[in-house]
Amino acid sequence: MIDMKTIGLASDHAGFQLKQYVIQYLNDKGLQYKDYGTYSEESCDYSDFGHALARGIENGEVYPGIAICGSGEGISMTLNKHQQIRAGLCWIPEIAHLIRQHNDANVLVMPGRFIDNEMAKKIMDEFFATDFEGGRHQRRIDKIPL
Repeated sequence: MIDMKTIGLASDHAGFQLKQYVIQYLNDKGLQYKDYGTYSEESCDYSDFGHALARGIENGEVYPGIAICGSGEGISMTLNKHQQIRAGLCWIPEIAHLIRQHNDANVLVMPGRFIDNEMAKKIMDEFFATDFEGGRHQRRIDKIPL
């Protein structure tokens, strides 16, 4: 199981509704979170909130993170510009399992326009329940930063 403290959240307007569900999920599980925005469905830029979440992880304020935008791609690209971030886009639980097990992902990214709440729940359950395997995977992760 992933070692969690306060979970960082970020979304743009297209991910806002799913983020509201994520907040309910975390509250139901008694998990602490910090929401880096956005706080409405008003059009905004995913990069503003992705960078804020990444900085929160980098400075030890939160771990892990959950990020959502319409496709999941834009906010994932933003997060992965940060050297300490390994954000993985998931649309099924099996991918959530693999990004934790093989990539030690520290941010779960979901596509707000393409999955429903039930799928998001399954993805989060898998992400939080899966440990990093280490071994040969650590060697590969060590080669990611530039």
